[in-house]
Amino acid sequence: MRLRGRKGIRENLEQQQDLVVLNPREHKGKWSQLFGDDRPLHIELGMGKGQFVSGMSFKHPDCNFVGMDMYDELIRRASEKVRNIWSGESGANPHNVRLALGNIESIEEFFAPGEVSRIYLNFSDPWPKKKHARRRLTHPRFLDKYRSLLNEDGEIHFKTDSRELFQFSLNAFAACGLQLSNISLNLHGEGINEEHVMTEYESKFVGQGMPIYRCEVKIGEAALERYHAHKMDEF
Repeated sequence: MRLRGRKGIRENLEQQQDLVVLNPREHKGKWSQLFGDDRPLHIELGMGKGQFVSGMSFKHPDCNFVGMDMYDELIRRASEKVRNIWSGESGANPHNVRLALGNIESIEEFFAPGEVSRIYLNFSDPWPKKKHARRRLTHPRFLDKYRSLLNEDGEIHFKTDSRELFQFSLNAFAACGLQLSNISLNLHGEGINEEHVMTEYESKFVGQGMPIYRCEVKIGEAALERYHAHKMDEF
């Protein structure tokens, strides 16, 4: 993926220290200090232009959000999206969201074990060729990293438009012994699901009538207890 950014993009990002984190390694184990509170930390890996993390941060002020991507230009675009959503909706400052520049391959260098409550994987690159399977963000080698970062409330929320990637991911979750819930083969099939903040890709695909595949993965002990208690209540 190549992005043509504006001139002076790094200088632009350096001037946004209230929102942009250019060296997330400095905050490993200390994200609560950066935010100034101990609210649950939710991270979106591969945030793109930032529509999802922007909307989630505004909709859920009781959580802290970190959107991560490896391209300067996407960080810049996401910063504009965050500021537009917050200023347009309330005029408030985006106090509970940060945009971090980093390669997900090194995710364990940015967050400490047990520091994260939820990971969002939205429309990740499907890497369709079999020889590239290890690059998929739901490959077991990534799942092992996520499990080490997630705390007792830890969950993974996964969305994609790729049926092949969804099938691969379900098998990967199962192979790692992870508990799946809220599996949907067409998230917006009966109309836009207003409970969910959509990404740019999601809005586009839904507009084209394409199905969106989604599931949640319960990993932390407390998350699993809540899941099993809910299942028991259904009987």
